[in-house]
Amino acid sequence: MASRDVLIGVIGGTGLYHLDNLTLIETVNPETPWGSPSSPIAICSLKSGTKVAFVARHGRHHNISPSVVPSRANIAALKSLGVRAILAFSSVGSLREEIVPGHFAIPTQIIDRTKGIRPASFFEGTGVVAHATFGEPFSIKLVRWLEVEVEKALKAHGNGVVLHKDRCIICMEGPQFSTRAESMMYRGWGGDLINMSVLPEAKLAREAEVSYALIATATDYDSWRPHSEVVTATQVIQTLRANADTAKFVAASILEDLHIAALQGDILSEEKGSMKYSIMPRDAQESEEDTKKLAFILPEYFGPNELAN
Repeated sequence: MASRDVLIGVIGGTGLYHLDNLTLIETVNPETPWGSPSSPIAICSLKSGTKVAFVARHGRHHNISPSVVPSRANIAALKSLGVRAILAFSSVGSLREEIVPGHFAIPTQIIDRTKGIRPASFFEGTGVVAHATFGEPFSIKLVRWLEVEVEKALKAHGNGVVLHKDRCIICMEGPQFSTRAESMMYRGWGGDLINMSVLPEAKLAREAEVSYALIATATDYDSWRPHSEVVTATQVIQTLRANADTAKFVAASILEDLHIAALQGDILSEEKGSMKYSIMPRDAQESEEDTKKLAFILPEYFGPNELAN
């Protein structure tokens, strides 16, 4: 699909299935080598005319479980539209007393507790091997920019929501919630938040050389508090609506400035070119099918005459 000149993509999590105060330009459903995205992608316009792309991670009606979200298709489809930076939203459980349900957080580290059943690389199933760097799983320049702007937006909203920074998020498989023992173990590991969605999204964005950051919205205390009931879906839903309203306000407040910052380029500089030294030396007999497939996501390295020595 031809680029739509959209620099910023938004991935909406549980409770965030659309954005307010935007004008819908068109809805597209790009077909990628990894299938179709989890929802048609809405290309919307801000008041200035700036375009953003929005995809609902779990589908428009929340009919896709975390383990089967087509993350490769979501990331590939967004990049095919021109997206260079992804702002992802996700509902999370809190593993810390100070991260109260209703609070927001922007994590900088991830612990992977998925079970290997989610396709986690664009290179899976091909004859090409790549080892992307992932020591800093989020785009730090983008994260630092967001910390300032999201905090300003939350203060302007005036509902007392606090933003927590430099936190570690556990990504579990789900769809069941944690046992109490697991929840306490995650705290011992240094986890502050827990969700079911940040992986493989963050890994795939890194492979695609797209900047990626997560705004986490706390809905519950998971299962670690000894004198509290364990988390239930009903409890989560009670907090979801308020969080979604706040998230929409934050998005509306920062997207224009985020687009401007992206145009200036610095917050996108970490990912561009990052895969150049991650792809292992390639075989001269590499299949045309593999090359075409990977060119969809990394045309810089898999275009015509780009076969490495």
